[in-house]
Amino acid sequence: MQRYNFKAIEKKWQKFWEVNKIFKSKIDNSKKKFYCLEMFPYPSGKIHMGHVRNYTIGDVLSRYKALKGYNVLHPMGWDSFGMPAENAARKNKLDPKQWTQDNIRVMKNQLKQLGLSIDWDREISTCSPSYYKQQQKIFLDLYNKAWSIEKKVMLIGIQ
Repeated sequence: MQRYNFKAIEKKWQKFWEVNKIFKSKIDNSKKKFYCLEMFPYPSGKIHMGHVRNYTIGDVLSRYKALKGYNVLHPMGWDSFGMPAENAARKNKLDPKQWTQDNIRVMKNQLKQLGLSIDWDREISTCSPSYYKQQQKIFLDLYNKAWSIEKKVMLIGIQ
């Protein structure tokens, strides 16, 4: 009996999945939709078993739903904005932007090696200007909506 060469076999299939965009979300209105979003990892540099557990559960659920005929959207994001990233970068005497991008690259590679069914074309990072621009717009829209409601309530005398 020949021994299972997991490195060669897994690398072969992961390349096949990536080249053929097997896990890419498709627009198909004839199928029921399923959205699986696990928590965004904080890009600390390396994944740990907690990450493996969390993303494996989402992977199993996404694959199950796909086999049941659902149109599955399984994106990935990075919780990469704020003081923790800056403090870690300063502690290591590195530029926060470079520190964060390097850590995302390392962690993304590690997660890809797990062979998860993530649509990497749907990847976001909370430190990306295009991401936080949209978040700020949503916040301002909600704030302005609440402010206009408050003005109307004050005008009619309800408190």
